[in-house]
Amino acid sequence: MTSSIIARVRQKRIEQLISLGKRLDERGLTDYREVQVEVGVIEKAEGSARVRLGKTEVLVGIKIELGAPFSDVPDKGVLTVNAELVPLASPTFEPGPPNENSIELARVVDRGIRESEAIDLEKLCIEPGKKVFIVFVDVYVLNYDGNLIDASALAALAALLNTKLFKYAVKEGEVQIKPGYKPLSIRNHPVAVTFAKINDKLVVDPGLEEEQVMEARLTMTIEKDGKICALQKGGAGYFKIQQILEAGKIARKKAAELRKLVVKK
Repeated sequence: MTSSIIARVRQKRIEQLISLGKRLDERGLTDYREVQVEVGVIEKAEGSARVRLGKTEVLVGIKIELGAPFSDVPDKGVLTVNAELVPLASPTFEPGPPNENSIELARVVDRGIRESEAIDLEKLCIEPGKKVFIVFVDVYVLNYDGNLIDASALAALAALLNTKLFKYAVKEGEVQIKPGYKPLSIRNHPVAVTFAKINDKLVVDPGLEEEQVMEARLTMTIEKDGKICALQKGGAGYFKIQQILEAGKIARKKAAELRKLVVKK
C-alpha cells in the first residue's frame, strides 16, 4: 500500500514538473541525457559498439556469415536484427524466448536501417540466387533506465560503421576467404529520436519513470539528409497532428546532434 502511494505521488510530481516545462533530472523537455559511444568493444565480432544513454546501456555486435539470399531478392545480401533484454538489466526482464518488447525493439532498429538503405545490400551479393553475405545485428540491453529504442538504434549505427568485411575471391563456384578486411559499405546514417507524451507535452528521451507515466510514445528515425524514413507509435494514447509536426522538427535537430557523436568515432 505504502509503495503504491509513493508511486502515485512520484507520478503526480513528474506530471506537474512537465506541465511547467521541467523534469525530475532538471533536463529541458527536448534535452537528451548524457550520451557515450564506444566502438570495437567485442574482439571476436566484425563490428561492435556500446552506447550509454544516461544509465541505459546497450551493446551491439555485428557478425557476417555466408548464406543464401531470399528468393524474391536473389541479388541482395541479407540483414537480420535481433534484440535480447538481458534479465540482469531490469527486474521486469525475464529469461526465455523474445517477448513483444524485444520483438518491437528489433523491428524498429531493423526498419530504420532497412528503410534508409544504410547498407548497400547489392554489394553483399556474391553469386545471385546462390551466395550472399548475411549481416547479423545483435542488440543486448545491459541496463534499462528508459528509451531503449534510441540507445539501440544509435549503437547499431555505430557498430555498422565499425564493421569490417573480410575479403574473398570466387573460384569454381567456391568462396575463398583472403587475408585482410575492408569497411562494410554504409551509405546512410539513420538515427532514432523518441518522444513521450505526458500531460499533452512532448518529452524527448524519456527516462524510465517518465515512460511509466506517459500516455503514448512516438519514435522518428531520421536519415542523414533530414528525411523521416520510419515511424513507430507505442502506448494507448494519441498524438495530435500539430504535435507530430513539432516532433518532426525537433527530431531532425536532435538526430543531427546524435549522428555527429557516432560518425566522429
